[in-house]
This record gives sequence, structure tokens and C-alpha cells, in this order.
Amino acid sequence: MDRKVIATAAVLGLTGIVLGAFGAHGLKKVVEPEMVIVFETGVRYQIFHALFLLFVGTTAYVSDKAKKSILWLTVGGVFLFSVSIYFLAINTLLPFDFAKFGWITPIGGLLLISAWAVLFLHIIKQKR
Repeated sequence: MDRKVIATAAVLGLTGIVLGAFGAHGLKKVVEPEMVIVFETGVRYQIFHALFLLFVGTTAYVSDKAKKSILWLTVGGVFLFSVSIYFLAINTLLPFDFAKFGWITPIGGLLLISAWAVLFLHIIKQKR
């Protein structure tokens, strides 16, 4: 399980850096400055959660069962939260109005919060 969590962290980190570079260099030319800031929010949360998974995958304080839950909550959360923010930021470039799907973003945020809650509850339940 550790290997899967760490590999996922690496993929999220790698794609987060690529998307951050795209946002900083390519996106500024095609969308409003406010939308670049929105895009950067998605990148920031993706990177934070790559680091979060890196920690989870390398700690012995978390069981494999909890790691699996945290992994899926985090991946689902990043996908729904960050990816929906990316699409909202480039909405003017899309052939359809992605803003109609803006309700997805808070669901992703709730999944990310849940991943942190699983970690917290798992840690406090452990005996010394």
C-alpha cells in the first residue's frame, strides 16, 4: 500500500508542477488574470495533497486499511476539486459552459476534508 500511495503522490506532484507552469506561462495569455488565480488555487490544493499522500505513504502510524481510505478520498477529492477548478478557470475556452458543473467542486473539497479526518481519527484512536 505504501508504494501505491507514494506513487500516487508523485503523479499528483508531477502533474501539479506541470499545470502550475502552464498556468504561470501559457494560461496568462488566454484568460483573465482572475481566472489564472483560480487555476493556481487548484494547483495549490493538488500540490498540498501530493505532499499529504507522501506523508501518509511513508508513516508507520497509519494502517494499510486507513491508508487505502485516505488514498481514495484524496484522489477523488483532488479530481473533483482541483480538476473542476481547472475547467472553471478555462471555461471561456471550452465549447460548453462548465460553470453548470460548479457544484462538483465542493464535493471534492468535502472528500479532501474527509481524508484528513480519517488520518486524524486513525491517529487519535491508536494506543501509545
